[in-house]
Amino acid sequence: MSNIKHAKINDLMEKKGLDAVLISMQGNFSWFSDGGRGHVAMATESSVASFFITRDEVFLITNNIEAQRLKEEELPNLDCVIKEHFWHDRGQRDKIINELCKGKNVGSDTDIKGMINIAQDIAELRYILTDVEVSHYKELGKDCGEAIGKVCKSMKPGLSEFEIAGIMAKELYSREITPVVLLIAVDDRVERYRHPLPTNKRVERYGMIVICGRKYGLIASVTRLFHFGKLSDELRRKHNAVVEVDTAFISETRPGAVINDIFAIGQKMYADKGFPGEWNYHHQGGPAGYAPRDFVATPGNMNKVLKPQAFAWNPSIKGTKSEDTIITTDRKPEIITATPDFPMISVKYKDEVWERPDILEI
Repeated sequence: MSNIKHAKINDLMEKKGLDAVLISMQGNFSWFSDGGRGHVAMATESSVASFFITRDEVFLITNNIEAQRLKEEELPNLDCVIKEHFWHDRGQRDKIINELCKGKNVGSDTDIKGMINIAQDIAELRYILTDVEVSHYKELGKDCGEAIGKVCKSMKPGLSEFEIAGIMAKELYSREITPVVLLIAVDDRVERYRHPLPTNKRVERYGMIVICGRKYGLIASVTRLFHFGKLSDELRRKHNAVVEVDTAFISETRPGAVINDIFAIGQKMYADKGFPGEWNYHHQGGPAGYAPRDFVATPGNMNKVLKPQAFAWNPSIKGTKSEDTIITTDRKPEIITATPDFPMISVKYKDEVWERPDILEI
């Protein structure tokens, strides 16, 4: 845990009139601990441990299964007092929390009777990345971009979507990255479904791979597409259009810009490229960090872009999609999930030229 994170919590406590904060959600656990993994089962948002934070102290509340592992492997540099309870004794855990809370006004990132829900306030603390987080994110993005490119280039006709997912997962895990989202579609499923969980369908000509990879608690999102042989004119037209929409979203994501305004520009670009209303059929992405999206951008959202802040836009047109993770800077956004030696399309937007991933023809 960095002094920066504790200072942010202290500022929040001052603002909200709190004496302590209880953190129990995975994303917040990783954020406060600078990347510690708070999960055992990936299919839950709750952490296996909680932080109880006062202005001067940090307590780690967890059961006897997790305490030693967390201290030695996930939180080796954390200066905290461990409050351990038996795994089977929920009452003991409640007693520990009640004793720590006694006489205090406490905020929590979950709904707990007697505490103030400050989940949104804590989420907002995560939006602006620290220097360490930017460094970690760039490392993660580089590895995700390389991994998905390697998998696309290895594709062969006849592989099932489950097999492709397994190959992709192997590449991520070999880089110490956990795939928290892994979507695979081949052939007609690319057109039919925007969130295609893998099936046993085998690829004949066309495939899409979508990943959200997590390391240090941070999550990077990338989509890449591959095709055996030459693209049809229709698919070429659609993909050229979607990368222009994506370029508009990315280029407009500058500090101080309003999400509503960025979204409106994306909507106009869809229409200008001949696909008005296509944005209705899938969300367009939004700010990222310790969740695949901190929130999904929508019309009317008046949040402003911060710096440095991560975003992952993912515009799609039936049968194709474009997605990378970016970090805002003083100048233009930096794409952190670039794929080396992948075919690219040069897109001119205003006075800049952006390189966006094409569909890999094998």
